[in-house]
Amino acid sequence: MSKRPPTPKRPPKPATPAELRDVIRKKALELGFDAVGFAPASLEPAARLRRLEQLASFVEQGFQGDMGWLAERTEARADPATLWPEAKTVVSLALNYGPETDPRAVLGERERAAISVYAQGRDYHDVVKTKLKALGRFIWDDYRQSIKVFVDTAPLMEKPVAQAAGQGWQGKHTNLVSRQFGSWLFLGELLLSAELPYDQPERDHCGQCRACLDICPTNAFPAPYKLDARRCISYLTIEHEGPIDRELRPALGNRIYGCDDCLAVCPWNKFARAGREAQLAPRHSLNAPPLAELAELDDAAFRKTFAGTAIKRIGRDRFVRNVAYALGNASAEALPAVERLLDDPAPLVRGAAVWALSRLAPQRFATERKKRAARETDPDVRAEWGTT
Repeated sequence: MSKRPPTPKRPPKPATPAELRDVIRKKALELGFDAVGFAPASLEPAARLRRLEQLASFVEQGFQGDMGWLAERTEARADPATLWPEAKTVVSLALNYGPETDPRAVLGERERAAISVYAQGRDYHDVVKTKLKALGRFIWDDYRQSIKVFVDTAPLMEKPVAQAAGQGWQGKHTNLVSRQFGSWLFLGELLLSAELPYDQPERDHCGQCRACLDICPTNAFPAPYKLDARRCISYLTIEHEGPIDRELRPALGNRIYGCDDCLAVCPWNKFARAGREAQLAPRHSLNAPPLAELAELDDAAFRKTFAGTAIKRIGRDRFVRNVAYALGNASAEALPAVERLLDDPAPLVRGAAVWALSRLAPQRFATERKKRAARETDPDVRAEWGTT
């Protein structure tokens, strides 16, 4: 959430609410946003109660997994105005990151890594926040309207806000779907002290389609519009800090950071186009890199390879854990890389490598178990060897 910038010396420009809305939209598009919408900053009591009930149900069922912050500040998550009582309007900004090709193609190349589209370029938090701050400064400098900036870091439910602002609707996969951009949008918000004309909310256009539910490798959707994060590959490979449940590891395939399946299969993507923001363009080195090469990364090499990307935030050990699971889902050619990871200093990585070894070479696993299990000190790794 941003602080108010210094007051400029020049006087503010006069503008009616409708003129201010139009000039904000125009400036946002000039800054590179692909869509702009306006919605009330506060909810009607009935809508607010529904949202609180939905949040409570999500938390009560434990669907948030290790993401404990989702159970905090539920009042703020239910109503944007709770974050800033002076807010009258929420400006929803969307940035298209649609891929050039179907990201599911790499899933058939088991020796290579599948990295979610959004993570292959520069960290979207930095890209969106830079544009939002530029827009906020423009609004303050030229029109002296107080603003606050949000990019996926405050308890603001950005997808319901985007739907209220006409940007799209929250699909059965719980992500935003746009008739113009499909399922490929980054979102950011400005809370504005001025009351501006609002856009019409978008309605749900999913109909009877359940493609996103049926394609999920881990059955993470207990029902349409409900996600159990504990089974979601994006959550497991990014947010989850410990070993991944054994029953889910084969379903990871070669997905080592995120999962695009439910997004990529959405029929509304037929209207989407590739994103135009150069900073979000995939780096060549992150487009299906060999798993064996990623398994060799130490902490310094990891930081250098993923500098400026969202991947860097999860740290080397969690990342190489994911790589080890993917190696276990590959072929026997991955065995040398797996064997090297058996001596990794991080227990999280060693444990994943033990599982991978058991998958690729059961006899080799039995041999190594006799040599290594007794001297292993970490309980999770010992459990992977089948000892306690």
